[in-house]
Amino acid sequence: MKIRQFVAGDRIQVAFTWNDQECRELLPPCPINKSSIQRAAILREEVRRKISDGTFAYADYFPDSPRAKVSIKDAQLMEVLLQRQLETYEKQVQNGQMAKSSYRGYAKAVTGERMRRWHGITVREVAPSALREWISEMDCTSKTIRNTLIPLRSIFEDALNDELIDFNPFDRIALAKLIKQTAKASDYVIQPFTAEERSAILEACRPDERPMIQFWFHSGLRPGELQALEWRHIDWERCIARIELNQVVGVVKAPKTAAGIRDLELNAEAMAALTSQKAISLLRGTRIWLNPSSLQPWDTDAQVRKTLWMPLMKRSKVPYRNPYQVRHTYASTLLTAGQNPWYVAQQLGHEDVEMVFRTYGKFIREDYLKPKAELRIVG
Repeated sequence: MKIRQFVAGDRIQVAFTWNDQECRELLPPCPINKSSIQRAAILREEVRRKISDGTFAYADYFPDSPRAKVSIKDAQLMEVLLQRQLETYEKQVQNGQMAKSSYRGYAKAVTGERMRRWHGITVREVAPSALREWISEMDCTSKTIRNTLIPLRSIFEDALNDELIDFNPFDRIALAKLIKQTAKASDYVIQPFTAEERSAILEACRPDERPMIQFWFHSGLRPGELQALEWRHIDWERCIARIELNQVVGVVKAPKTAAGIRDLELNAEAMAALTSQKAISLLRGTRIWLNPSSLQPWDTDAQVRKTLWMPLMKRSKVPYRNPYQVRHTYASTLLTAGQNPWYVAQQLGHEDVEMVFRTYGKFIREDYLKPKAELRIVG
C-alpha cells in the first residue's frame, strides 16, 4: 500500500496479485489519515481473500479500472460459463445430488469438440439463429441432443436471472420440432437370443460363470440390479427376489422409480442358479454375484461386459450382442409364451405397460394388441 502524490491531492494506492498479474489501484480521493489507511488495509485483505476463494469480481471493487471492463467481459465468455456449470455439477456429485454417471455425460458434452462452437464469444452474443443452426447440424439421436443441451440451457437460464442477457435464446426456438426434424434414428436394435443361442452361451460358461448367466436369462434384471442383489433379498420358500437396490458406476442406491422396487418371481432355472451360486459366494459377503476373476463384487457394467461377457460370447461363437440383450430376451420370451404384458411390465420394473407395448410389441400375442372394443371380458 502506498500514498501517491498528485496535483489534485494525495491518494491511497493498494496493490495485490490477480490472475498472476500485479495490480495497483487508486482508491477514491479522501483525507489521508490513520482511519483511511486502516480502511484501505482492510479492503486490500478482503480483496486478497476473495481472490483466494475464487469469488473476486474486479468491477465490484474498482469499477472505473480498465481491468474491470475486461474482467466483466471475460466472466461472460461462454467457455467460462460452461466451466462454471461443470463445477456446479461436480459439487452436486459431492453432495450426493447427482449420479457420477450423469456427471460424466455432462462433462463429455461440456468439454467436447461440439461445444467449442461457442468459445470466444459472450453469452449475450449467442443468437437464436446460430443456436438453431448448431442444433440442426448435430448428427446424433434425439436423446444425445437433449443431453448435450442440458448444460447450455442451464447457462442461459442463469444468465437471464442474473440480467446478463435480455432473453433466453432457447425461448425463441421451436426446440421439440427442431430435434424431431434433425435427429437421426437410434441404430440400437432389440435382438433377443434364440433358445439355441442361449444354450450355446450357457454351454460356453465356465462353472463359476454359469450360475450368474443362467439367473440373468431367467430374471431379466437390469445390469445394476443384478450386481447389487444380495442374499438377504432371496425368499427361498416363495421363490422371489426382492429388487430394491441398483448399482450405477460403483454406487449402490435405490432404483430411480417406485416401480423399480418389486418382488420378482423366479422360475426353477433361476432358483437352481442361486443354489449353485451358494458354494461360490454365500460365505464371502452379502452380494450374490461376484467377479469370478477376483471373487469380489462387481464394480460396473463395463467390468461385467469386458471381463466376462465379451470373452464368453467369443467362446460361444454366438453373434455378438451387448449384455442388455439378456433383459430383452427375458421379456420377449415371456411375451411370446403368452404372458400378460402387465405382468411382464411388473417383472421388469416398469411404471406402466406402455413401454412394454412400445418396445416389445412384435413379441406380444395378437389378442393383447387388439383394440379394447374387440376384447371380450371373460368372467
